Amino acid sequence: MKKTIQDSLKHLVADRYLLVLSSILLLLAISFAIYIGLSVRPSELQLVSHCSAFGVTHLYRDQWFYLLTFAVFGLFAALIHIIIAIKLLLIKGHSLAVLFAWLGIAIVLLAWMTAYAVINIYVTINVCSP
Repeated sequence: MKKTIQDSLKHLVADRYLLVLSSILLLLAISFAIYIGLSVRPSELQLVSHCSAFGVTHLYRDQWFYLLTFAVFGLFAALIHIIIAIKLLLIKGHSLAVLFAWLGIAIVLLAWMTAYAVINIYVTINVCSP
């Protein structure tokens, strides 16, 4: 297992373009987590966490710490995309691994836009309420 990980990292370092993309993806995910951590404020207000067509109520609410799961998602998605990109580099080659790394960057950026929209609503409600 240790040798497999070392060989994978050697292949990653040998492919500079994928290494740069993986570094960008990791830095983007870390900055996303920092943004979430600094933006979320504890409050007694509940926010809509999901909606469903089934059940008595269609909108389900959660506490403020639900917003912290956005940061966990961003970090988890970035790490999984980097690991799969390295595995694709070993098995399928450079082009598919690079495509998957770009896909990871797009997913973290979309998660950031979604989290920004939700946090912006949350902050607006939190500031306007007495």
